[in-house]
Amino acid sequence: MLKCIELAELAKARGDSPVGAILVKNNEIIAQGIEAGKTKQDITYHSEIEAIRDIRVKLGITDLSEYTMYSTHEPCIMCSYVIRHHKINTIVWGVSSGKIGGYTSGYKILQDLSVEQCGKAPKIVMGIAEDQCRELNNLY
Repeated sequence: MLKCIELAELAKARGDSPVGAILVKNNEIIAQGIEAGKTKQDITYHSEIEAIRDIRVKLGITDLSEYTMYSTHEPCIMCSYVIRHHKINTIVWGVSSGKIGGYTSGYKILQDLSVEQCGKAPKIVMGIAEDQCRELNNLY
């Protein structure tokens, strides 16, 4: 999670929302993403999607069922669909996103089993380094 916080601080320094994400396999960081929606003027440049883009470029794979994603923030509804599409096994985050979150909002995409193509729901771990992740927001 410390790497995610470092990435979030980079995003914040350039004027983007302070969010960072990584993809991990066997305790090794394989890919990373930095929030860039404002910088790129494109809402799809969320850190979670950027981490998935990074692994796709590096390894050319779409099945991420052996990977864990860490993020400073709960993935939003958009990112949650992309996560489910790529079958990421476990999602770990610091701060929940409430009304826009893919787990805590009314649109529980990370839990929904009605779309067969998404397969099983990922394991969810919340509140890791929550104080440090929350501090990113308070300073933004």
